[in-house]
Amino acid sequence: MPAAAVVAGAAVVGSAVSSRNSAKAAGKAADAQSEASAAGIEEQRRQFDKMVELLSPYTKAGTGSLAAQQNILGLGGAAAQQAAISGIEQSPYFQSVAQQGENAILQNASATGGLRGGNTQGALAQFRPQLLNQLVQQQYQNLGGITALGQNSAAQQGNAGMQSANSIGNLLQQGGAAQAGGYLGQANAQNQLIGNLTSLGGLGLGAYNAGLF
Repeated sequence: MPAAAVVAGAAVVGSAVSSRNSAKAAGKAADAQSEASAAGIEEQRRQFDKMVELLSPYTKAGTGSLAAQQNILGLGGAAAQQAAISGIEQSPYFQSVAQQGENAILQNASATGGLRGGNTQGALAQFRPQLLNQLVQQQYQNLGGITALGQNSAAQQGNAGMQSANSIGNLLQQGGAAQAGGYLGQANAQNQLIGNLTSLGGLGLGAYNAGLF
């Protein structure tokens, strides 16, 4: 066989080996990128779950306080409203403040000589209802702060969920693109390998027809 034919054949064989190696490299690169995307997705999910865990006490507290506010307003029904108001009226705080206020009224009346007067009796009669009304409004406002805290926590979870979903979607696209690119790279390398082998076969046939072997 002439040297030129040998050199050409060696070049084709070398190109075929290179094509095969390129196909393997393309597959490995695609796998590596896909694994990186999968790891990124797992980390996004882990971080989101951690945020939900951290904010969960606040969202639960906000949900409970909202229900309590609704009960005070009567939105949960008459029985729930009565239970909410009775709970405030029977609380140690209400009883303590009421007792202190009534003692103050009596002491003032005693000091001014009006202990048995109508004004004193009227003040005593009005004191507890007024105090209860004040404490009901105060309780509603206090609950509102917790409700707002829970609402903000829920909103943070929602925003984090959307950001996590967008990030995961991007990572899935990257992983898919990497796999598709790997498949295309392997296909191109394999096509090149087939072409090189075909060329090698053509060279061999030409050499045979020329009587070179």
